[in-house]
Amino acid sequence: MRKIGRTVKTGAAKNMGGVCGAFLLLPLVFFTAGCAKAPSSQAEFVMGTVCTVNLYNRGTPALYRKVFARLRELEGIMSANREDSDVALINRNAGIGPVAVREELVEVLAAALDYAERSGGAFDPTVGPLVKLWGIGGENPRIPGDAEIREALALINWRDLLVDRAAGTAFLKRPGMALDPGAIAKGYAADEAARLLREAGIPGAIIDLGGNIFAYGRKTGEGLGRNEPWRIGIQDPLADRGVYIGILEIRSQSVVTSGVYERFFEAEGKRYHHILSVQDGRPVDNGLLSVTIIADHSTDADALSTAAFALGYAQGRALVESVPGAEAVFVFADKSLRITPGALEAFTLRDETYRILTSSISKTRKVLPGMAPFPAPWSP
Repeated sequence: MRKIGRTVKTGAAKNMGGVCGAFLLLPLVFFTAGCAKAPSSQAEFVMGTVCTVNLYNRGTPALYRKVFARLRELEGIMSANREDSDVALINRNAGIGPVAVREELVEVLAAALDYAERSGGAFDPTVGPLVKLWGIGGENPRIPGDAEIREALALINWRDLLVDRAAGTAFLKRPGMALDPGAIAKGYAADEAARLLREAGIPGAIIDLGGNIFAYGRKTGEGLGRNEPWRIGIQDPLADRGVYIGILEIRSQSVVTSGVYERFFEAEGKRYHHILSVQDGRPVDNGLLSVTIIADHSTDADALSTAAFALGYAQGRALVESVPGAEAVFVFADKSLRITPGALEAFTLRDETYRILTSSISKTRKVLPGMAPFPAPWSP
């Protein structure tokens, strides 16, 4: 008997350190606005998930329409599941020749390749064949055979994705290759939404793209100070949705979580989660339950959340600490937490069945061997 577990947030393949995570995530964080009255917000199903934008007392129908129109536009460009998207066009022409795509996708793919190079090939946007093989998140997920996995893994190599920013083209060099940029595309979309709000003069908002949270600007409301932080709850991976381990207090930052509970199916008494290793083509098993990333840009937070999970604690933390402004909360199966210094300062533990291992907290930010600190690939 097979059991399928799904959540709401859409993502696509993420790949770091020889690992990829194709995922649909539940809202991974619980946030509280701290306002006395329930603020107005708007929610629509777009980018394969329920996206909610809350502009509080500054929201207007016109601005909401503009934000969601932009999200739908980006979905039409970057979806790996729509036949009319620019990503699908690239995939159909794998091994044939470069194709012209819209500027937004060029920017996202260039950023993805930047992550791939700086991580020594760990982050890989060409994980589409492995994601499709497992089918997690679809109607018929399955456990593929060893030969099938080997064939899919042979088609994954970020170096075979050629992006020409000047010409506005992209090309997968070998037939059968497939892009799946969801590990970074939703972060880009959240950053775009934040850009539109800034241009409209909105002082503060919550952008929730199915769990990719951007706590934009500052909280506003009667009785609130000008520098009041947003409070973001981190989901307990072992509990029902809405039960959280602790709370992060942040100001104009993005919070994104990846974990084994987000999307999965069960077969023959075993759970198969969505974060897949491109070393062996199977779900990662490294003792982690989830990784939460805090970053100034959602593009970074989105890519790093699955990246750090897939790499495991030591390498994942080193990667996070190589990105200026990025912080992380690592949650382990033994209910221990390891937290980077900046995140620790912002974090309040609420569930005393979990424990924070302070001995693992580093004094200085580190850089992975062969990597240079890199800026956010895109600034909202």
